[in-house]
Amino acid sequence: MSLPSRYWREIPQRYRLEAYKCQNCGAVHFPPRLVCSKCQSRKMEKIRLSGRGQIVSFTIIRVPPHQFEDQAPYAVGLAELEEGIKLTAQIVDCPFEELKTGMKVKVEFRKVFQQGESGILCYGYKFVPE
Repeated sequence: MSLPSRYWREIPQRYRLEAYKCQNCGAVHFPPRLVCSKCQSRKMEKIRLSGRGQIVSFTIIRVPPHQFEDQAPYAVGLAELEEGIKLTAQIVDCPFEELKTGMKVKVEFRKVFQQGESGILCYGYKFVPE
């Protein structure tokens, strides 16, 4: 699947943090899925994640993939949102020495990369201190 078609298909979860919540057992799934992985129910409702949570773990990337060489070094963290969902994203607007587990963060949408010189701009979520 080409990047543009995949990117556009994932817009609801990327820009609105849409997830599905099982009406049977209450499990929240992100990215959204049609069948609950806990109880196999198909009774799902669309919800919006709060975008607020706390850092569970983080690392500093000093030797990045070639697409992100111009951003190195940068921090990447795993955060658990209020709904129990865990997301991985870059942590921005925070000096490395201030990073710590338990730090409150919120999700913001920012440019992640551009495909080619005149290609599509790809946005995604990043964590910022709250």
